[in-house]
Amino acid sequence: MTLFIKKLSYIIFMLLLISIISFLAIHAAPNSFFGAGELNPNMTKEAIAKLKAVYGLDKPLFMQYLDWIKNLITLNFGISFVSGQNVSSEILKRLPVTLWMNFIALISVFVLSLWLGIKAAMNYEQKSDYIIRQLSLVSFSMPSFYLALLFIILFSIKLSLFPIAGLHSITPKEGFANIADMAWHLVLPISVMIFVGLGSMIIYVRSLTLEILKSDYYYFARSRNIKEKDLLRYYILPNLMPPIITLLGLSLPGLIGGSVILESIFGIEGMGQLFYISALSRDYPIIMGILMITAFLTLLGNMVADLILLKLNPYVERG
Repeated sequence: MTLFIKKLSYIIFMLLLISIISFLAIHAAPNSFFGAGELNPNMTKEAIAKLKAVYGLDKPLFMQYLDWIKNLITLNFGISFVSGQNVSSEILKRLPVTLWMNFIALISVFVLSLWLGIKAAMNYEQKSDYIIRQLSLVSFSMPSFYLALLFIILFSIKLSLFPIAGLHSITPKEGFANIADMAWHLVLPISVMIFVGLGSMIIYVRSLTLEILKSDYYYFARSRNIKEKDLLRYYILPNLMPPIITLLGLSLPGLIGGSVILESIFGIEGMGQLFYISALSRDYPIIMGILMITAFLTLLGNMVADLILLKLNPYVERG
């Protein structure tokens, strides 16, 4: 319980620090949402001043930050400059699809990298090891946006297997058909996320497994004629889990950040696409709301990874 309170306090402190840096960075950026209005001859200075007063932008920067933090405690991220809607409701409408995409990609990368990395190490310098290494190098060096375009050209345009973009078909569906239709639309973007995330993880798992195979305790276990599946279950996997769990926790920001590019390319109405559109239009309330939610999910994921690591290895330092 003490460790949980420490981790929670750390999350609160980091969120406060991230909020200060993000708030200052956003307001220090050149141009603003009202920049176009100031250049519009039909927009009077009084009208612009009134709009700024509505959004609280006429106050000193410190007061703006305090007001924003007070609202943030109640999960009120303010009103969108563009749509005039509540930011929290706008984000909540788009958050589930982004979370599902990242969750499926994370679990898939975890399972596939373990399987392929261990298989490569167990067949060291053999044909399967060579193929898996080449696959991981291609994955590691492949930009997600380029692979997404290749997938669209091949599977959507050439073969017509999957839709080019969007989250739903033009014809509305209900019930299970709607879920199946959404899953069909998400096959390509999730596949890109999985393939791009596999490369570094496979190389890491393979390297760790090779170290285990060279260890004294593994040689001793093999000398006792223990079956290969038992060696894998009791000697390889338990020693692989702690560093892999740690790496997965550290990879969360990259997965969530990658959603911005992929959701924009595939036209998926998720949190990543909303962030991209809001950044172009300088919609500060939505940008700040998404930044804080992303930071919270990343810190929460790292905390869960630390707690799982502690469960797997009780002797790890309780930091």
